[in-house]
This record gives sequence, C-alpha cells and structure tokens, in this order.
Amino acid sequence: MVIGGLEKISLIDFPGNIATVVFTKSCNFRCHFCYNPMLVLPIDGGESKYKENHPLISEDDFFLFLESRAGKVNGVVISGGEPTLQADLKEFIVKIKKLGFNVKLDTNGTRPEIIEDLISEKLIDYVAMDFKAPLAKYEKVVSVKVDLSAIKKSVQLLLENKVPYEFRTTLVPGLHELEDIYQMAEELTGAEKWFLQKFKSNTDLVNNEFKNQDSFSSSEIEKIVVELKKKMPGCDLRE
Repeated sequence: MVIGGLEKISLIDFPGNIATVVFTKSCNFRCHFCYNPMLVLPIDGGESKYKENHPLISEDDFFLFLESRAGKVNGVVISGGEPTLQADLKEFIVKIKKLGFNVKLDTNGTRPEIIEDLISEKLIDYVAMDFKAPLAKYEKVVSVKVDLSAIKKSVQLLLENKVPYEFRTTLVPGLHELEDIYQMAEELTGAEKWFLQKFKSNTDLVNNEFKNQDSFSSSEIEKIVVELKKKMPGCDLRE
C-alpha cells in the first residue's frame, strides 16, 4: 500500500465513527480543483515536484500507529488519491478489520468491480463516492478520458443499499453551471445521501489556474437544494 498521508483523528469524515484517515497515493483523474496534488500526481516522471516534500508512510508504521489508537478511534477512512488503484487494497483492509476497526472507502467510482468485491466480502462499512459532474461533462471536469459505464455501474451498485453510502459533488464555477446540479440529481435518482460541496481554492491545486477562484455562494446552492429535497430528501449542502 502506497500511503501518502495520515490524519490522526477526524470527527467528520466517517458518520458515527471517530476515525483515522489514511490517504493513498496516485489517482487516475486529474480534477482541476483537487487540493491534494501531492497525492494525485505520480512520485516519478514529469509530475514529480511533490516527491521530496511529501515523504511516504510505510505500511508497518501505519499499523503500529493504528494499534496505538485502539480505544481512541473506532474507524479508518481510506481516501486518496484513488484507493481502488492500490493492488493490495483488499489485503490492507483485511488487516484493519482484524484489529477491530470499521472501514470507510472514499472512491471516484472508476473501478466498480473492486467496490463490489469489498461489499460482498463485508470488508467495508461505508462508501463515499465522488460524483464529479453530469455524465456528459465528466471528462471536462476530471481532465482525462472516462469509462462512463464504470461510473454508472458504481452508482447503481451503491443505490442497491448493500452498504451505507453517500455521493458528494464539489461544485466549481467554470466547470459546473448551477443547472448541472439538476441534471446530476436525475442521474442519481434514488440516492439516499448526496452532498454538494463548495471547492477549496486557497491552496495548491492540480490545476492552479483555479487557485483563489471564487466558489458558488452558499445561498446559490441552498436555493437549489431546497427544490431538490422535494424529490431527494438526502440532498444537502456540506460547508
């Protein structure tokens, strides 16, 4: 497991749990607004400027730390980057579960077969999937070619309610229009939870052309949320 970061304790990332967040390195998207470029961009090759300033954490050190947190936290969030790219993700989760922790997976939904296997093996207790944009605009937002059938399959998999889940969308002026929210709502019909998020721009981003750009206002998003709640009660603004 290639671990690029660790948040020792979080009260907000895993509903119902006090959690440690472990960030895996590498991602198959290049979302313009992503504020974790040190996790997204590869440690070798032409995008390697974060290599020296962002050392990796060994798996042994992570598990030593996790054992020391027993009784203080009860959950582990596996985030990224994109965790499903890690070849040993399943084995990594098995080790976590053996220590008695609940597991939440954060994912972009590009590898539904991995998500499905983890759910069927009862290795994950919660899934948060980033739904990036209306399907027709996905590639514009994530800046790479996308297998939309995989995204659709992951959405449908979560809608089957075999594991607690949420969808979440970061809204960015210039990439999203407010009416895109309505289209996404159609594509997520039946979702129990969908959180709309303003993007964080006061830091380095994967595409720094978006750095310090204004976000949509809370009032703009809330007006749409009020309408969407009539058909999707679990839709909300996450500040």
